[in-house]
Amino acid sequence: MGTGDDSIGKKTRATAKRKPGPTYGIIDSKSVKTTLACEDRGIDGGKKIKGRKRHIVVDTMGNLLAVKVHAANIHDTKSGINPAKSAYEKYPTIKKFCGDAGYRKSFEEAVAEQLGLAVDISKRIKPEFEVLPKRWVVERTFAWSDNSRRLSKEFEIKTAHAENIFMISHLHTLLKRY
Repeated sequence: MGTGDDSIGKKTRATAKRKPGPTYGIIDSKSVKTTLACEDRGIDGGKKIKGRKRHIVVDTMGNLLAVKVHAANIHDTKSGINPAKSAYEKYPTIKKFCGDAGYRKSFEEAVAEQLGLAVDISKRIKPEFEVLPKRWVVERTFAWSDNSRRLSKEFEIKTAHAENIFMISHLHTLLKRY
């Protein structure tokens, strides 16, 4: 949530006795419904949701490193590189990314080619729900965002505004920890 020495993300990491710069980025996306006035929207065929996707990258503590919002019809393998690049530009200490099976192939190749980093792909072991190591952190961050009424549905017309609202909501979550 910022690159200055006094950023809340760095303070959170320092309180937990971690290095100030994250070394591992965990990426995921969530499709959300939109209002009719939104400029970028599409249909996520897998989830049958007409709206947008929110892509986030978090560190191993759940601190938000990057967020990108786009039409829901763009697949994770193609659009995942944008938040990954954004996170890497802000935090060059990142050495590796982690994503679910939706990020294999094109995303792995794009990260290797453009950023020179590797990607760990978490594979689903059983067909029922189970907590996957490291992956639960990004899911928890999405769950925290669900507590924000403003993020229950995509009300923002512009995607840049939607990204800012997500960051404000996450900042509120971090501030409640202190």
